Amino acid sequence: MKPTIALTKGRLEKQFIAFLESIDFDVEPLVNKGRKLRVETDTLQFIFAKGPDVTTYVEHGIADLGIVGGDILAEFQPDVYNLFPLPFGHCRMAVATEQGQVWSNQKKKIASKYTGITKEFFKDKGESVDIIKLEGSVELAPILGLADAIVDIVETGTTLKENGLVIKEEFFSFSARCIANRSSLKIKRAELTPIIDIFQKQGGNL
Repeated sequence: MKPTIALTKGRLEKQFIAFLESIDFDVEPLVNKGRKLRVETDTLQFIFAKGPDVTTYVEHGIADLGIVGGDILAEFQPDVYNLFPLPFGHCRMAVATEQGQVWSNQKKKIASKYTGITKEFFKDKGESVDIIKLEGSVELAPILGLADAIVDIVETGTTLKENGLVIKEEFFSFSARCIANRSSLKIKRAELTPIIDIFQKQGGNL
């Protein structure tokens, strides 16, 4: 059976395909896949999923390797091998508030998709906060009065700026990561090692 790579849909998918193209991999089947969620090439099989699901597929051995953001690994802490960073998907985690908001000492309400990361960040700072879990556009929370601030990933900061938010503090930088199923690295070592080696070598050269 061909080695299987689980790939995060969306931005990381496009960046990974560009990465593959840079190492002379035939990306045509991936570029022109339409709505297919599973694609086979001559040498590999790819499945496309949301970031948290990528880690699940890898953890359970459905996929041998996965391409996922470091934020997902920090938040969900799956039981996989976190092999190495890749030269794309660079973002940072930040606390953001409405522009001009006074940051008082009273207990804050923080909205985020990343409740685990948020909890640990404020715990390390010795601050007690109420965390509100949201999915989707967390930028709305301060605007509508649901929260005093948000914790979210930031790439360019454009979305924050367009919604009247400013970064108060950045605390975690990350990139895309290559992860592996623990059993696959033993059972399929001969098939996976060349793939892992070229990803790691070319990643360091870009």
